[in-house]
Amino acid sequence: MTRTAAFDRETVIRAARDVFWREGYAETALPTLEKATGLNRSSIYNSFGSKRGLFDAAVDNYLDEVVRPRLRPLTQESVEPTALSDYLSGLSKAFEKLESAPGCLLVNATGTTLAHDPEVCRVITNYLEELRSAVTAGVRAAKPHLDSPAQSRLVDAITAMTISSFTLVRIDRSQAIRTLDTARKLLTADTNES
Repeated sequence: MTRTAAFDRETVIRAARDVFWREGYAETALPTLEKATGLNRSSIYNSFGSKRGLFDAAVDNYLDEVVRPRLRPLTQESVEPTALSDYLSGLSKAFEKLESAPGCLLVNATGTTLAHDPEVCRVITNYLEELRSAVTAGVRAAKPHLDSPAQSRLVDAITAMTISSFTLVRIDRSQAIRTLDTARKLLTADTNES
């Protein structure tokens, strides 16, 4: 008879996710993960293979529980004209509420040695494509009168400003919020381009 794990895997992954998100992968020591998850080192290794395996599980959880729910209104078959503006406003409100502003778990990983790992690069690239696709749908819904090049420029600007805000929030929350506000104003501004 095999022994089943005596812990809730998703609860452990969420706890680890929050530590990695706040501290960063390289800066997170195993004793910190042990304390946060309630698992000892051998249980972490037996269940996830390694600290990196736990990080990978935390990234999947982050995408499923944090990123995709926020993007959902932009990934539906029919996107409301205000969906992208609402997304940007929602991010600003989330930044305002955070006691500490960890930014984006995946964007944070780009500034570490993990950025050289092909699997992490693939996950980050896929995430950026997912974000850009969502922003594209939002721009098309909000600005259907713009021609394709004008929509693309707006998508580029808003995507870049969103990623920038995820980096800025770690050091200057008010600047991150202003960046999102500027992106929202770009989206809602009247333009004569067609």
